[in-house]
Amino acid sequence: MAIKNPIPQTDFYESNTNLKWFVLAVSVLISIGSIYYTNILVEQLKEREKQQVELFARALEYTLHDESNDNILFITDEIIFKNNSIPTIWITKSGEYQYRNIDLNETWSQTRKNRILRHEIEEMKKLYDPIKMTYKGENGDVEDYGFVYYKNSFLLAQLIAYPYIQLSVIAIFAFIAYLAFNYSKAAEQNRVWVGLAKETAHQLGTPLSSLMAWVEVLREDKDLRERGFVEELEKDIQKLRTVTERFSSIGSIPTLKKENVVLLINNVVNYLRPRVSSKIKMEVFTLSENIYSKVHAPLFEWVIENLCKNAVDAMGSSGTIAIKILRGNENKVFIDISDTGKGIPRAKIDMVFRAGFTTKKRGWGLGLTLAKRIIEAYHDGKIYVKSSEENQGTTFRIALHATTGESPVVVSASAQNA
Repeated sequence: MAIKNPIPQTDFYESNTNLKWFVLAVSVLISIGSIYYTNILVEQLKEREKQQVELFARALEYTLHDESNDNILFITDEIIFKNNSIPTIWITKSGEYQYRNIDLNETWSQTRKNRILRHEIEEMKKLYDPIKMTYKGENGDVEDYGFVYYKNSFLLAQLIAYPYIQLSVIAIFAFIAYLAFNYSKAAEQNRVWVGLAKETAHQLGTPLSSLMAWVEVLREDKDLRERGFVEELEKDIQKLRTVTERFSSIGSIPTLKKENVVLLINNVVNYLRPRVSSKIKMEVFTLSENIYSKVHAPLFEWVIENLCKNAVDAMGSSGTIAIKILRGNENKVFIDISDTGKGIPRAKIDMVFRAGFTTKKRGWGLGLTLAKRIIEAYHDGKIYVKSSEENQGTTFRIALHATTGESPVVVSASAQNA
């Protein structure tokens, strides 16, 4: 098949690729800035909470050192009990667990509470180093009392998670916007193609009617009639009528009918053989002459003709086009169209069905795009590049749904992939 290269586009969406990348880059910079600034706030809040916990530990030391002091009530009320946001745990000299802002059910047993508190302590150790508490004993020696363990307050935990939640929401919104953008792009392309096809069909109508009238005039000439000119003209007029019907069908839902796929493909091949180079061989292979599928005959023949013409362009003046028609498992019909042309580079295989992708100087790059639309949107089938090697050739595969009722030869899975 012909290797296709991008050509300049008039489509607004295709010509603004740089704008898309610019918007993406700005979004990434905003996201990085948001995370960076939030991290600064988080570090400041962490330092502030650490200072509060250190003050909390010093207050505990003071109360343990001098429980008879008149300032104990003030310290207890204004410092210890004011800590109502930072989860903290400390162990008394007797081994009893004390805690603040830890969600424990008072109806639980002490054993269960201690088990949960020990687990909390292990989690707190992973976040921050504990703060050591000391006090003076009766002889004036400084003795260790224990450690105060703590973790982030609920507010700080929310602030840490906030930028990631924010970015997730932005990512979801961007994904939805991307889908909407692609949908509007496809819708606009469809309107352009449908309008172009309808207008082409309309423009073909007038000269076609005139040609039909001229054929009737030429039919009266005995010499022309005997030399076969009139019959050949009638074939071309019938071809023009078929082309007009094809263009008229674009944009509307075609009626699918049970058709003999082998017969339709042979019709296309028989029409093309005398109109291509005599050095190009066109062959059709099938295990059964009765392979049926529900298709719209004019549009389906258009796809086969388009693939064959692309194959001719790829091969130049000589080569072979082989069409294999197989009835496969899972009620499928497979049509493989192979050529011995230039092949398609691996990097460009995914681009062959894109609108505007062509190597022809005067080509529009719509042939394979319309073929894909006809097969996949109208016939619920698949069309893809089965294989391709540079300077060896290319094989396109069409997969359709087979109709029931006939008893064709069924090929194995290995034969389908051959």
